[in-house]
Amino acid sequence: MNWQAVRFRWKDPFLIIDQRTHLNEKLSSYIQQFPKVQLTRAETRQGLIRARLIGAKQAKGDVLVFLDSHCEANYGWLEPLLARIAHDRTIVVTPDIEVIDLRTFSYAKGKGGYNRGVFNWELTFKWRALPDYERERRNSDADPIRSPTMAGGLFAIDRTYFYEIGSYDTEMSYWGGENVEMSFRIWMCGGSLEILPCSKVGHVFRESQPYKIGEGAIDKNNMRLAEVWMDEYKQIFYAMRPQLKDRSYGDVSERKALREKLKCKNFKWYLQNVIPELDIPDMYPHGRGEVRNLGTDQCLDTLAKNEPGGEPGMYMCHGMGNNQFFMYTKKNEFWHDDLCLDLVNGDSNTKVKLYNCHRLGGNQKWEHDRDGKIRHVLHDVCLDIEGDGLVVRKCDNRQTQKWRFSAYPEEDRSKSSHSDVL
Repeated sequence: MNWQAVRFRWKDPFLIIDQRTHLNEKLSSYIQQFPKVQLTRAETRQGLIRARLIGAKQAKGDVLVFLDSHCEANYGWLEPLLARIAHDRTIVVTPDIEVIDLRTFSYAKGKGGYNRGVFNWELTFKWRALPDYERERRNSDADPIRSPTMAGGLFAIDRTYFYEIGSYDTEMSYWGGENVEMSFRIWMCGGSLEILPCSKVGHVFRESQPYKIGEGAIDKNNMRLAEVWMDEYKQIFYAMRPQLKDRSYGDVSERKALREKLKCKNFKWYLQNVIPELDIPDMYPHGRGEVRNLGTDQCLDTLAKNEPGGEPGMYMCHGMGNNQFFMYTKKNEFWHDDLCLDLVNGDSNTKVKLYNCHRLGGNQKWEHDRDGKIRHVLHDVCLDIEGDGLVVRKCDNRQTQKWRFSAYPEEDRSKSSHSDVL
């Protein structure tokens, strides 16, 4: 069969019509040149998750293929996906996602170095390079890549299996978290998730969403995910998102019953067998949460420079976690999403940077007591403030060298245990 590349550059057909008037008759007229394409409209805005369920219900084939609207399917993209599912219907497959330029729509050919999907403890999907054990498992560049999570916008799945494992959580709203939820569910309930390098599909990676998401929808979706699938590890997620405490996530009894029915493994099994390289934060670290400076009443903040070499600084405390969430670990690191505060040299006014945590102490080892200094052990200097920046200086008693975490779990747990004994 001679497959032709087809460009899917329509906007989401399930948006409110008065926001995207070109999706009315113009879109209906345009797709008439594709006799195999059926356009189904919802009467009201449903959001991505429920819109996909509407589409799945209309499907007649043995395999469901979900593609974002801002994609371009390359030559021969479909056969590898179908062949892998024919080999094992419990394998959920995604293409190798390549980049379409946001402004020119030019198609950028991949460089051949593959990544796979992972997640952080705020339950955000991320791309990461293949770990050594996955590279060694594969015999050639054409072999499937086992992926702990999927981006969610592009995947193929056996239609019957899609419903057997619970399709989507219909109480999730709009968009966000559904891809990680499905990824956990696939692995924990007997399936697997793979990226197929021989299937190439281009995707426009946008700088911002062109539509509005219901307020609190992503948070609610992630809470439902955590409550159903993460067992005791949900504590880590909630520690990073303190603003979610006491917020409603709806009834999850049906999803928990699904997990029981499918005899799914626990989340600890998933961490140990699917993504063993993931750094698991301490359940009871020395310190956790925001790091408030007692001299300025501002908080340590990554300033969205969440990459190796990024320079953190100070910002007004907002109590929402995210860029202001840090842990003071059992290894005396100041940890943020697999990055640690790092000091290359101890000269006065040297700026502190973020680098990948290496667990070896040295440049990343700090000492801290509640309401006290954050002292770098190797260089014997203390964390201080200069403007909105973060520097080190000779340790003294100035207030800008005194810091407080919002919680000290290990210390508080120890006091609680001692009180119980007494």
